[in-house]
Amino acid sequence: MNQIRWGIIGCGDVTEVKSGPGFQKAEGSALLAVMRRDRAKAEDYARRHNVPRVHATAEALILDPEIDAVYIATPPSTHCQLALMAAAAGKPCLVEKPMAMDHAECVRMVDAFRRAGQPLWVAFYRRALPRFLKVRELLRDGVIGQVTSVHLQITEPRVTPERVKNWRFDRAIAGAGLFFDLGSHCFDIVEFLVGEISAAAGFSINTAQAYEAEDVTSAAFQIGDAVAGTGIWNFNATSVIDRLVLTGSKGELSTPILFDQDVIVTVGGERTVFPIRNPPHVHQPLIQTIVDELHGRGRCESTGESGARSAWVMDQCLENYHKRN
Repeated sequence: MNQIRWGIIGCGDVTEVKSGPGFQKAEGSALLAVMRRDRAKAEDYARRHNVPRVHATAEALILDPEIDAVYIATPPSTHCQLALMAAAAGKPCLVEKPMAMDHAECVRMVDAFRRAGQPLWVAFYRRALPRFLKVRELLRDGVIGQVTSVHLQITEPRVTPERVKNWRFDRAIAGAGLFFDLGSHCFDIVEFLVGEISAAAGFSINTAQAYEAEDVTSAAFQIGDAVAGTGIWNFNATSVIDRLVLTGSKGELSTPILFDQDVIVTVGGERTVFPIRNPPHVHQPLIQTIVDELHGRGRCESTGESGARSAWVMDQCLENYHKRN
């Protein structure tokens, strides 16, 4: 197999710059086909991105004998169903995040691909970005000593009436509110950098009543037996904050999770800045690790199993809200 030929289900905004071109530009990869419920929009995407084929249905794309691997870029409510179709067809699959509507769906997906003998990956692309690879290197080198605590803080002002129409605020489609969308990245990158979260609890509330889903969530979690973590996701705040702080026995490391900004290390009062920028297509490095794995020359770390673990943590944080609402 000279090139891994991809098909995209759901060629919406996320595929325009972040991911779609990465399937074309990664070494040993090609984007062969796309599908979207709106056929005209799918055809427009194909013309603009030089994609040879447009399929009318997800099933047709998955069953196309010339498609080697499937990328599911639809909202979370359809991830499980579409991934199970790909597993049944014996096709490797990359699914967008959040991986599914809840941890139970994630487990179904993981089990289906295990039975099919095919790999399943989740699009937590930060695991392959140069900035977070540098953070991981700094931690492994012991620059801040033993990591003892982690703090996550994501805040945004209250959503506008126009933006609230977006599917990310619809629990029936998104699974929850913005916490589910952005928090999934947060917990996944913490696992990538520090280790698996072994225990978690949280509380979610709706402070603005601007939509049905929660808009403020707090979390407390533990990584192994040696690291404590906290987090706050406040989408009814006065300002935008994006902060990951790792505190160690010798110093502190901070960096944004969502924004493309610097890594800052402070040890003994001395501050060191690492100005590492994202590539033009942020999914491309992760896509390259997947393509390399399919070619037998590497391994992608963002798996269905790791995606399911992040989903489990979010379920713990949202459990009280879902019970009340």
